[in-house]
Amino acid sequence: MKKAVTFLCGITAAILMTGCSSVMPELTEEETEIISEYAVGVLLKYDRVSSGRLMSQSEYEAAEIKKLERENAKPVEESEKEEETTGEDTAVDTETIDVSQDETVEAVTPSTIEDYYGIQDFTFQYNGYELVQSYPSGEEEEIFFSMDATEGMQLLVVKFIVTNTGSADQTLNMLEHGAKFRISVNGGTGENALSTMLLNDLQAYKDEIPAGSNVELVSIVEIPQSTNVETIEFTMRGDAGNAVINLQ
Repeated sequence: MKKAVTFLCGITAAILMTGCSSVMPELTEEETEIISEYAVGVLLKYDRVSSGRLMSQSEYEAAEIKKLERENAKPVEESEKEEETTGEDTAVDTETIDVSQDETVEAVTPSTIEDYYGIQDFTFQYNGYELVQSYPSGEEEEIFFSMDATEGMQLLVVKFIVTNTGSADQTLNMLEHGAKFRISVNGGTGENALSTMLLNDLQAYKDEIPAGSNVELVSIVEIPQSTNVETIEFTMRGDAGNAVINLQ
């Protein structure tokens, strides 16, 4: 209100000064109209008589503050809404795909003894089996070691022909390759191959084989005397896990 009074007093003083030595500057019609409109606006704004339809200074300032707060809050609210919308869209579009049930990973199983143990320039070929009470038989000459089946059991002797496919004489050392075998008959749980002192024991063989030549090596387990052999599973064991060969 004080500002309005000061303003009006300034205008009045300017008009009164026309009677003094100072000369009132001449205003154009447009400038006079602007000053008049401004003066009327200020009077209406601060007129207490019109308080029923106009606001006071404090109310006016409070209203202006609220208006600014609303305007400042709009970008934040719009930004939050956009983030919520984006989050919802992302939640809808994001899809977790479980391929564990759709894809079957097939492990490559070595099919031969040489592949499983990484033996170079030698091949191992299954050569049948025999059921005996003792091995080797007494008919063979120069028997260094022999073994007999326990009572009610028989020896299953699984035979392999090992050939040196290289161009030079080479030593085959099965102990160096950590060879360990298990033999299962007719789908049973199977037994570990017996450790023997046989010179041709497949698990412990160590000797030189001439180029292009072969030897017969054996792997032996005990099975019940009454067993009729139909199938034989030969399991190779090592650090890489087990691998099974179906011999028959």
